[in-house]
Amino acid sequence: MEKKLGYISLGCAKNLVDTEVMLGLLKEDGYEITEDLSTADLIIINTCTFIEKAKEESINTILEAAQYKQIGACKGLIVAGCLSQQYQDELFKEIPEIDALIGTGAWNRIMDALDSIDKGNRISIMDDMTNIYDERMPRMQTTPRYSAYIKIAEGCNNGCTFCIIPKVRGAFRSRTMESILAEAKRLVSMGVKEIVLIAQDTTSYGIDLSADGQPLLTDLLKALTKVEGIEWIRMLYLYPTYFSDELLNLIVHEPKIANYVDIPLQHINDEILKDMNRRDSRSDIETLLKKIRAVSDHVTLRTSIIVGFPGETDQQFEELCLFVRDIKFDNMGVFTYSQEEGTIAGARKDQVPEAVKEERYHTLMAIQAAISEENNRDLEGTIHQAMVEEIEEEAGQRLAKGRLMCQAPDVDGNMFLENARPDLSEGDIIRVEVEQGFAYDVVVNEIDWDD
Repeated sequence: MEKKLGYISLGCAKNLVDTEVMLGLLKEDGYEITEDLSTADLIIINTCTFIEKAKEESINTILEAAQYKQIGACKGLIVAGCLSQQYQDELFKEIPEIDALIGTGAWNRIMDALDSIDKGNRISIMDDMTNIYDERMPRMQTTPRYSAYIKIAEGCNNGCTFCIIPKVRGAFRSRTMESILAEAKRLVSMGVKEIVLIAQDTTSYGIDLSADGQPLLTDLLKALTKVEGIEWIRMLYLYPTYFSDELLNLIVHEPKIANYVDIPLQHINDEILKDMNRRDSRSDIETLLKKIRAVSDHVTLRTSIIVGFPGETDQQFEELCLFVRDIKFDNMGVFTYSQEEGTIAGARKDQVPEAVKEERYHTLMAIQAAISEENNRDLEGTIHQAMVEEIEEEAGQRLAKGRLMCQAPDVDGNMFLENARPDLSEGDIIRVEVEQGFAYDVVVNEIDWDD
């Protein structure tokens, strides 16, 4: 009998990899994936708990999916991920429609959850959080066939005072280089051209594997560049502490590695950084950023910033705004501080009012929008590699949408190519010249590789 599986994966790309592994296990068991949740016999929600808005989204999604036990075909509702790990007792009590809860280290026990549901039981599986997937696990890729994430490490040791992740994901632990390379080769055999390396703290990769406690990210990158079939390598979540000159040199000079640095800074004021328990000072950060800006080939800079951290004054926020204007990040994500239960910052009494946080958010986003538009206009006339992601036919013309090599999937803008040639396909990597730059997107012309 055909079994249908519906799923929703919330939160970050790291969570998506866990979802893909669970889907791989269920596919091996004979489940067919459906996008129509009303027809699904089994529904999995992989949740996020990073900030309050993510929690609200997760809970609302669970409640919406629970309705399909009454109005659809759903016989089993499984809730996995960070929210399950943090609030297992509350979820089971408040949402009786949930049949199984799976913690962040228990995705490999999805079949145990199914066995329990088949027997009419509810089950909570919260295994040791030291678990991490490897290349032997089945994985059903949900991203476009030409681009895939590889999680190279799990957990975090940084202990930022605003963050609950170490409590729900455990201590930092790296996958072996052999495991990562084997997975990369398997993905390439399936048609993947772009590999995106992710972890909670990607630059710390290997500190738990090396004899001297030093990171091994550059060694991993050198090995990945030798894998035939990989055309683009991108890294996300590069914390500044272990960002070495050797890493920067690789980014700039290795053709397969995108000239792209995603470096979550969160703030720039030294007092705020100290209160956040960040390892780097303003001086450390500025030294690194100016070094990146000084290289011969332009490196795209992306960061994430928190406004409204407890105790943040008007003067400290203004310092942050001036810093953003000075550095001119190519892309930036801004978040209002979220008071998280179980965190040091969440227990502080000097919380910033919500209205002030929202005002600061809009102020900083407006500053960044103007900077992004200026940066994209500066790209006009420059040559780039680009990946085609969608092609639309309209009024006899073909419009191609995709990304420059300096644009990351899901978080950055897009490139648009009008009058695309007839033989252009999704996943093709082409050479383009930027014709127009806007706040987030660019319009390009395709040019020959020999031009």
